[in-house]
Amino acid sequence: MPETILLNQSQVKELTTMKETIENVETAYKFHAERKVQMPPKEYIFYKKFRGDLRIMPCFIRGLNESGVKNVNVHPDNPRKHNLPTVMAMIELVDPKTGFPVSVMDGTWITDMRTGAAAGVATKYLARDNSEILGLVGAGVQASTGLEAIMEVMDIKEVRVSCRTCQTRESFAQKASEKYGIPVKAVDTIKEAVQGADVLLTTTPAQEPVVKSKWIGLGTHINAMGADAPGKQELDSHILQKSKIIIDCWDQASHSGEINIPVQEGIIRQKDIHGKIGDVITGSIPGRTSDEEITVFDSTGLAVQDIVTAWNVYEKALQKGIGQKMNFLE
Repeated sequence: MPETILLNQSQVKELTTMKETIENVETAYKFHAERKVQMPPKEYIFYKKFRGDLRIMPCFIRGLNESGVKNVNVHPDNPRKHNLPTVMAMIELVDPKTGFPVSVMDGTWITDMRTGAAAGVATKYLARDNSEILGLVGAGVQASTGLEAIMEVMDIKEVRVSCRTCQTRESFAQKASEKYGIPVKAVDTIKEAVQGADVLLTTTPAQEPVVKSKWIGLGTHINAMGADAPGKQELDSHILQKSKIIIDCWDQASHSGEINIPVQEGIIRQKDIHGKIGDVITGSIPGRTSDEEITVFDSTGLAVQDIVTAWNVYEKALQKGIGQKMNFLE
């Protein structure tokens, strides 16, 4: 009888690097663009009383013969009220041949890493080659992994970070400066973080635009990561109107990504979208074509990113003998 490998967060961390996660996410986008992925859009359960939600994300990658499902919550009040992360997740990997659960693992770390890696992949393909200044709007875990990923693909000379809480952005700046040996400045306003930045990473749960069009200079690349549910929006709609928009998946982006409200309002239509990041990676469509273009990557987070990354973790766990074995059918 086969056994299921159980992996907790510390074990997943031991088996994960950002460089590998970027490679996994790039592979995931490529297979998605090549239509080798069966992946329905996220399903949501909303806990309005508790200001949270639960998302169900199944996926089968035919090209890799890998399958699984992630359950992930988003509860913004968790850190303040319950001493829990805003985002928590579990991933079950399933053998496509039998349906047997080959692994159940913490998906929280994988979610944070693959979200950051997505910003890294998009920056690699869409930012100007001479980009040096990174602006961060938001200073949470996904801003941290986003910075780590962008460091892999961009020669950053300066980082500016802004968020609502002074202590949080100051702490983020100090830790990041020490870790990467570059100047990371905590700034008081979002405008200060945004103006003059070559690349921008937004990771807030905002439901009203916090980044204004007049702050965005020509040639800026924006990774819009925070809008991941209906009603969320970080960027002024005018930014989208003057930008080349790259999405991860139309079904999700139009429903719950950065473009969801502009699409509902008729400001942005499907014909206004340049294409998917996977199509840029495969060369089916061009990415940036001039240093003056403003590019926006609308990242909603795809199950295929999680499953390719988690399957890599599982295979490394098997090789190294890490994890607890469990037979759920006993």
